Amino acid sequence: MQIAKVCGTIVSTQKEPSLSGVKFLLLQLLDENGNPLPEYEVAADSVGAGVDEWVLVTRGSAARQVSGNEKRPLDALVIGIIDTVSVGRRSLYSKRESDR
Repeated sequence: MQIAKVCGTIVSTQKEPSLSGVKFLLLQLLDENGNPLPEYEVAADSVGAGVDEWVLVTRGSAARQVSGNEKRPLDALVIGIIDTVSVGRRSLYSKRESDR
């Protein structure tokens, strides 16, 4: 798994039929300090994440182990919306406005 920030949404009206109804997100991967990496990734969203949220993304066969995705051609799947990230005693990220 990797931490990423949701940068946007992707709309595709023509796609593989098994992907009908699947929401896609544009993610920017983050390093261990929360800094953006140069890589971006498109991932299916299984948890209802929104723009600017930090999320957990899984890749490869793990993305297809979620119920209902076994036969979908997915390489990446958002599996969690992050509430907080702490490293040692330092808060790296908090979803709550009051903690920012």
